[in-house]
Amino acid sequence: MRDYKKLEVWKKEHMLTTFVYKEVVIQLPKDEMFALVSQMKRAAYSVPLNIVEGCGRTTEKDFARFLDHALGSVHEIEYCALLAFDLKFLKEPVYADLSKKVNEVKAMFIAFIKTLRIS
Repeated sequence: MRDYKKLEVWKKEHMLTTFVYKEVVIQLPKDEMFALVSQMKRAAYSVPLNIVEGCGRTTEKDFARFLDHALGSVHEIEYCALLAFDLKFLKEPVYADLSKKVNEVKAMFIAFIKTLRIS
């Protein structure tokens, strides 16, 4: 079993999740509380939770499957952010910062999953 706290991808994603909570969803309108805000929060915390759960699995194949789910949730964050930006709920600097963080996490996931599947 792995210690998820030692994984760079988990550390980076944890920072992304806290950014979503502290900087992003607070800018969204109150009437989106049970729609876009809720969806973005769930997608954000789903990513590290999938990493954590995958770390408890015994095979690389199982671990990679959980990382695939986590990557899907990163894509979900990406789309929620795009929608919020296009609806003028997010200011450009926050959207740009979030997009940068999302792209970094996606690249880390893709590389990590590829490494697991090769071994």
